[in-house]
Amino acid sequence: MGASRSPKLSGIQKQVLSLYRGFLRTARSKPQENRAQIESLVSAEFRRNSEMIDRKNFLHIEYLLRRGKKQLDQLKTVDSVRLSSSHVEQSDTRNP
Repeated sequence: MGASRSPKLSGIQKQVLSLYRGFLRTARSKPQENRAQIESLVSAEFRRNSEMIDRKNFLHIEYLLRRGKKQLDQLKTVDSVRLSSSHVEQSDTRNP
């Protein structure tokens, strides 16, 4: 009866995790020499965004989700073996 329960995830958190898993699954379908590069880039990008983006900034998170889905679809194409990273600068709206 002492089993701990993890908190339920919000819809947007589930979308982010699903996108992350999608990138990792797709990376597995790529040649070995590109797989590590893709996994490293994806991990670094998700980690960087988790540290830089305010969790309550839903508009920016939704934008990043849309951009990530487009990148994932592009990576899923047979010819694509690399993933590029473009950084989007965000103005800090918390400190006017």
